[in-house]
Amino acid sequence: MADTILAPFIPSPTARSGGIIYPIVSDLAQVYESKPNDPSARRVGSYLMWVAIATTCVTSSLFLTAASFNLLAVGLVEKLTQTDVHWMDWFRTSATAIIPLLIVIPLLSYWLYPPEVKHSTEVSKWAALKLEKIGPLSRRELILAAIVVLSLVLWVGGSAFVSATTVALVAISLMLITRVVTWGDITDDKRAWTTFAWLGALIALCDGLNRVGFVKWFADGIAPHMKSFSPHMAMIILLAIFFIAHYLFASVDAYTTALLPVILLTGAAIPGIPLKEFALLLCMELGIMGIITPFADAASPIYANSGYLPAKDYWRLGTIFGALFLFFFLAVGVPWASLLWGK
Repeated sequence: MADTILAPFIPSPTARSGGIIYPIVSDLAQVYESKPNDPSARRVGSYLMWVAIATTCVTSSLFLTAASFNLLAVGLVEKLTQTDVHWMDWFRTSATAIIPLLIVIPLLSYWLYPPEVKHSTEVSKWAALKLEKIGPLSRRELILAAIVVLSLVLWVGGSAFVSATTVALVAISLMLITRVVTWGDITDDKRAWTTFAWLGALIALCDGLNRVGFVKWFADGIAPHMKSFSPHMAMIILLAIFFIAHYLFASVDAYTTALLPVILLTGAAIPGIPLKEFALLLCMELGIMGIITPFADAASPIYANSGYLPAKDYWRLGTIFGALFLFFFLAVGVPWASLLWGK
């Protein structure tokens, strides 16, 4: 629930899960004396760690603003196909397939990777002590909460009047005016500036490959082999290929830049494929495919190296959850998207 609440406002699984959720989960495991690299790890720590990483993969697919690779993917879609994707377009399409996955993660994990501790009242006591130590919300925290809510409202309901970029700039300006942060805080965040430069460069490079005709040439070479299938079946095959091929990549951002344009334009070259539906589904797979390996998502190595998830367990669970995620996404997400966007 915490990850889901944070996801629309923190477009980085690493920052959201690795920076916020992971330390809490790690502390919570210690409450039960469940220690990393120790037989006691399975007491409860291993279960908590797996639920946490699986959850952040799913929430990354639920919201457009939950991951930088979603924003990168949407930018590529708009560049390559002139198809606009708004926040609500994404959420309406993803909710039916992704929310059920979010709900069943704790139960599936309980069946496949059960903790030894089944029930305890220590969690609430521990949380109460932590809250008491932190104290009440400060003025800056209350202002920040209001700005966050305003941003989400504008992203969801104001897309027809104001762009997502403008909303982000307004939020930053309000934080500076109200002194929630200082300009020094912003300029000191080197990772954020690096992300801006990196994403901008990746989109520009991909656009360059498209302009010189390379991506279209590659896609046109694949498309004829797909024409023996119906448009619907061809779309499902391409979505499955796009998901499974991520086994060969260690970064969702790099994978998005390398393969999404090729798969997208391959589908666009097949007569009868609904382009907006196909583009949305491709983009939404990026989050859930992060579960399949210990390096499939930027947050994955944090949990894989936590001492609670041995490599053999991570690969086994990743394969099982990846197969379940893909099957449910294709079985539920594709028909729902066809119902929403089909003509």
